[in-house]
Amino acid sequence: MSKSLGNIVSPDDMVNDYGCDSLRLYELFIGPPELDSIWDDSGMEGIYRFINRFYNMVMANKDKDATETKELVKLRNKLVYDVTTRLEQFSLNTVISAFMEANNKCVELTKTTGVDKETLKTMALLIAPFAPHIGEELWEELGGTDSVFHQSWPTYSEDAMKDDEKEIAVQINGKTRVTVMIGVDDAKDVVIEKAKAALGDRLAGLNVIKEIYVPNKIVNIVAK
Repeated sequence: MSKSLGNIVSPDDMVNDYGCDSLRLYELFIGPPELDSIWDDSGMEGIYRFINRFYNMVMANKDKDATETKELVKLRNKLVYDVTTRLEQFSLNTVISAFMEANNKCVELTKTTGVDKETLKTMALLIAPFAPHIGEELWEELGGTDSVFHQSWPTYSEDAMKDDEKEIAVQINGKTRVTVMIGVDDAKDVVIEKAKAALGDRLAGLNVIKEIYVPNKIVNIVAK
């Protein structure tokens, strides 16, 4: 943007239309700070919609007293990990992407089990450095005492982020026929049985010669 080109965008107009938190987030989301970016008003619209979805999601869940689930613990720890590591790498545009992804999952959970208070408070803490006004307001709505900026930065557990299940391909003679969900700690014989059950009548009339299992990747049934 430059005066000579006459393409300056007034931050005052953006703040009046979308709020300063939207402007801050869009400036971060538009791209890496060391690179040039093209200003696009439609991008501001997208960020504004995200902030509203996030705010509405928290407000819809704050009084539900939803139970913490394994899925929510994983989501919460992964978000803390993503935001912390990307912030340390100064990859601020991908920090915003992490929030959007987590919020989409929380919006879906809002329709069923709901989102627990600990996850909501963690999200408010994490977004506060980037959108301070909404972070502070939601922290207060969630019963937080003192300012959100006087709290400790959340920590994450790598164990809590691990997948309990994994989808793997099931092959017959090297050609994928189906996929099946297995426990990441399932023994080979358990995985083979799940794979055969998933194949069903595809094995009918075949003489199984060998059963190959590459842990957490594929099962290949060699047959004639």
